[in-house]
Amino acid sequence: MESFSELVRLRRSMRKFTDEPLSAEQVETLLRAALMSPSSKGKHAWHFIVVDDKAMLERLSMCKAQGADFLAGAPMAVVVCGDPSESDVWVEDASVASTVLLYQAEDLGLGACWIQVRERYTAEGEPADHIVRFLLHIPEPLQVVSIVAIGHKGMERKPFNEDRLLWEKVHVGEFAPEKE
Repeated sequence: MESFSELVRLRRSMRKFTDEPLSAEQVETLLRAALMSPSSKGKHAWHFIVVDDKAMLERLSMCKAQGADFLAGAPMAVVVCGDPSESDVWVEDASVASTVLLYQAEDLGLGACWIQVRERYTAEGEPADHIVRFLLHIPEPLQVVSIVAIGHKGMERKPFNEDRLLWEKVHVGEFAPEKE
């Protein structure tokens, strides 16, 4: 990638992947980036679980009522957990790490998409976090924040259309709503 600005413009959520597996080098690069992600006070209150077993990805794809089904078609996912016993900002630390994974995937020419798990539920009302924790044997006190599906892009997406930037959401000096 030529610049971070270009990376930001090109990165789009990818929900369709080819069957091609990721190389060991790609996986290591992704995890290295996640492990270098910023964390409050250097606490690193996150844990990462790499899942590439197709049967497990299929089961994880049903962890919530909607928005995770495409995970069944991904060659790999990283489950991002936070540890409330290590930091009071574990949600933020895990969220930043999830975002770093998204951008590192794009930089490698891969596609990725964040699947929100924290505060999401199955159609029956069971917390998605409980499903993922059970399937992957995640111990307390860890909490699942997200699952990042990653793979070779299975479709083309246009870069972000900068004409759609919401400049009215930017305030300088103080919050100043638009005058009517």
